[in-house]
Amino acid sequence: MIPRSKKQLALLETDIYPMSDNGSSYFSDPSFALNKTMPIHRWVPWIAGFSSSFVRDVLVTFLKGAGTVLDPFAGVGTTLVEAMLLGHNAIGFEINPYAALACHVKVNAHRISEEELRAETAKLQAFYKDKVLSGYQPKSIPPQGFRTRSEFYSPKVLRKVLILQDFINTIARSELREIFRLAFASTMVRYSNYSYEPSLGRRVSAGKSEIHDFPVGQIIVSKLLEMAEDIAWFQDNLPDGSQEATVHNTSFFEYQKYLEPASVDLVITSPPYLNNYHYNRNTRPQLYWLGYAEHPKDLKPLELSNFGKYWQTVRDKDRIDLQFSLPSTDLRERLQALRETNPEKGVYGGNGWANYAASYFNDCYAFLKALRYVLKPQGSAVVVIGNSILQGIMIPTDQYFGRIAELVGLDLIRIEIPRAERVGNSIIQSNVRVAKAKKSHQLYEAVVELRKPA
Repeated sequence: MIPRSKKQLALLETDIYPMSDNGSSYFSDPSFALNKTMPIHRWVPWIAGFSSSFVRDVLVTFLKGAGTVLDPFAGVGTTLVEAMLLGHNAIGFEINPYAALACHVKVNAHRISEEELRAETAKLQAFYKDKVLSGYQPKSIPPQGFRTRSEFYSPKVLRKVLILQDFINTIARSELREIFRLAFASTMVRYSNYSYEPSLGRRVSAGKSEIHDFPVGQIIVSKLLEMAEDIAWFQDNLPDGSQEATVHNTSFFEYQKYLEPASVDLVITSPPYLNNYHYNRNTRPQLYWLGYAEHPKDLKPLELSNFGKYWQTVRDKDRIDLQFSLPSTDLRERLQALRETNPEKGVYGGNGWANYAASYFNDCYAFLKALRYVLKPQGSAVVVIGNSILQGIMIPTDQYFGRIAELVGLDLIRIEIPRAERVGNSIIQSNVRVAKAKKSHQLYEAVVELRKPA
């Protein structure tokens, strides 16, 4: 029977999920935290990534020979790097230019020699030391369109950052210059007056003191030497060096421009969760300082093209409905219950959040149709996705995702929960956006396995 009241919209019990014979999950924990010490993967912290060991397990399990691996939401390239290391060709789509840069630099890192990078790093050390200790006035300037509520960098730190930019601009070889740009971008918030909590905000708002001075050069050099070490490791561990990875800095919904039908053996990915974590806003420093944005309007196309949209882009609309019918589920009823919650709060009430959730599932529908298009017959997709709690109402995203997959003609093999408790959700931590969740409700992370029929 389909639930009809909010009272009936309770957290689904975990025993409905197919589990392996020993009672544990068929899949390992996909948490990105495991990447923080792994070569290549440790270059860029990324809140939404998943672990290299999880990706490797999936690759070994699902591909017995060399194949083509696709990650439609490539993030900072975990899937692409692991696919190359196991002898596969890889394709990634990533709409965020900063993340796409990280992908591109990682998968092409084996083309740079360790010695060349170390030599250029030594030049940076000499340049930086000379300029910092002199009366040198940097030629570089901060991005003019980048605005923050308080100083992003203190004056002393800003001068050091601009000296670093001056040196980067002297590097002739583009591949080498991109490594230096990534080293800066991946560390730049660390010595700013902002921090991730997990969303980007002022340090003082998180109870931390502002940073008046910092050894910027030392941090950058350490990062570059780490990268040089990892490049040598990458070169030693690539099977034969012939593996290729292509990164498309665009939305995956442009897939027909880049991919042939039935051309992909395996998809490993994690789309944005239904938690309104604003990737573009949270990477504003990198997007502006790397030159990908000069004005807030430059970020608008990214927001409008993002998978699932953002709550801020759809909350003002009268009503957004599902563009498909999903029989034998309570999705429409649950969205309606959400829509009727806290109407007195206007755009902060349930209608705005229901619009956001409906947009999200509409994009799930389009995404799953795309998977059916690109997968070879008997090809598989392994998708990591989290549930959500909006306005106190639990949304079992993984369950609906699996049903939508069946609707478009994919086989749902299993849904499992390798991580039954998840923290850091930007919605559930917000008193403004969310009613207090019931104790029976908790955030979890699921793995959905799909297969295209023969």
